Amino acid sequence: MNYNNIYFVGIGGIGMSNLVRYFLSRGKRVGGYDRMSTALTELLREEGAVIHYEDDVQSVPEEFKVAAHTLVVYTPAVPATHRELTFFRENGFTLMKRSQVLGEITQTSDAICVAGTHGKTTVSSMTAHLLRQSHVDCNAFLGGILKNYDSNLLLSDHSNITVAEADEYDRSFHWLRPWIAIITSADPDHLDIYGTEEAYRESFEYFTSLIRPQGWLILKKGTALTPRVRETVTIRSYSTSEGDYHAENIRIGNGEILFDYVSPTGRITDISLGVPVMINIENSVAAIAAAELCGVTPAEIRNAMQTFGGARRRFDFHLKTPDIVFIDDYAHHPQELSAAIESIKALYPDKKVTAVFQPHLYTRTRDFSGQFAQSLSLLDDVILLDIYPAREEPIEGVTSQLIFDRITSREKRLCTKATLTELLRHKPVEVLVTFGAGDIDLLLPDIENLLREKYLLTM
Repeated sequence: MNYNNIYFVGIGGIGMSNLVRYFLSRGKRVGGYDRMSTALTELLREEGAVIHYEDDVQSVPEEFKVAAHTLVVYTPAVPATHRELTFFRENGFTLMKRSQVLGEITQTSDAICVAGTHGKTTVSSMTAHLLRQSHVDCNAFLGGILKNYDSNLLLSDHSNITVAEADEYDRSFHWLRPWIAIITSADPDHLDIYGTEEAYRESFEYFTSLIRPQGWLILKKGTALTPRVRETVTIRSYSTSEGDYHAENIRIGNGEILFDYVSPTGRITDISLGVPVMINIENSVAAIAAAELCGVTPAEIRNAMQTFGGARRRFDFHLKTPDIVFIDDYAHHPQELSAAIESIKALYPDKKVTAVFQPHLYTRTRDFSGQFAQSLSLLDDVILLDIYPAREEPIEGVTSQLIFDRITSREKRLCTKATLTELLRHKPVEVLVTFGAGDIDLLLPDIENLLREKYLLTM
């Protein structure tokens, strides 16, 4: 990467921002465009990036307009008609997708790449934390902000291991060359890109062919894939209760989850989850398996799992009192929703669970409306917001009503973002969860303040 300047089109994305921080740490001049200012873009500005929010070539600083010295990194979510992107394309600049850049960075390291329709951020975050808290250490490019480090980028001055979240969107993970690949799930998604469920799964099977010789594939047991690994790659299975790696002696109570981790090489007893929800048993089994292969000791694993604080917006507790619990989660796929809801109901079996869900993308809503309704029907009370469009234009006839009409929960309500806090002001809640991958997180401070006021909680 022999460029002095790195320019990002879509600089504020969570996946892009760790590359921004990486290049800033290497002394590069970094700038970019995003469509709106967020807390994350403001942090990046404070760290040294030059950012603007209008798609206007005139707003690009002059030093980034010299093709010989500037690498342009873009996200596939940015439309091809983007004016700045068009300028760079037509004037001889080198353009690379985020995934290509990540692939280049990880080529010379021992890469642990975590892929899956859901679970990849939590598993990659756990893996990075396990390694970071051990004598092994690691570098990490993550899809969430780790609470333990207040960052989505970890850099080591001595470890050659790199943990990376392997994103299947637009086949981005095909640029990676893993030493250890973890696949958490392959439930169909992004059918606007792949067209069919078969094509989606085929992209994961191709990903397994990229594992380097003598590498490892850690595959969730029961995942409907046929791996295409090289002969020298070892395949191992995992799940909560069965497989080469699994949990036994699970104990849940007093807000704690304890279990014994079992692998082909032995057992680690009494692991305590720092984020004690059921789905994290399975997530931690995968992460511990990878850490073991890297040489992390049982004592280091036990200590690190207990101190893992989680990633923001992944089972993120904002309030946790006897009267009110408020959780935020990034879940935006039916299987993710089901897993999260079942975990919450297991934690709070005697409490009413109310959820606010913001559907993400018109195509995903169209393709999975029935499955979304089935997952949300596990709740006692559902509040459904309008669809967050992200990169998409509206599709005629596709609204949140498609999901709403098929939800069977006793209580359900359509609502707008503008009226949500007022609705919650007059609604009795015991456990409140916000779900979605759009901009629902912008509402969290107002919701938390309302609940604190309503239940007389001090800051």
